Amino acid sequence: MTDSNSQQNTPIEGIDPDNNVKMVTERTYFKAEKRGFAAGYEMEDWLEAELEVSNQCHNRSQQV
Repeated sequence: MTDSNSQQNTPIEGIDPDNNVKMVTERTYFKAEKRGFAAGYEMEDWLEAELEVSNQCHNRSQQV
């Protein structure tokens, strides 16, 4: 069984872990704000934000 905190704080390759958490947290906030902060979507928002940040960083690394 995995701890949800360890999953949420898994750094994305090539990103400083503190910066990773900050980027994901900001995206998560804006997703919740867009929905009017309706409850029940917290995990979905977090996972989508992680994927977006990961994809953004992957795309940047491919451009180099």
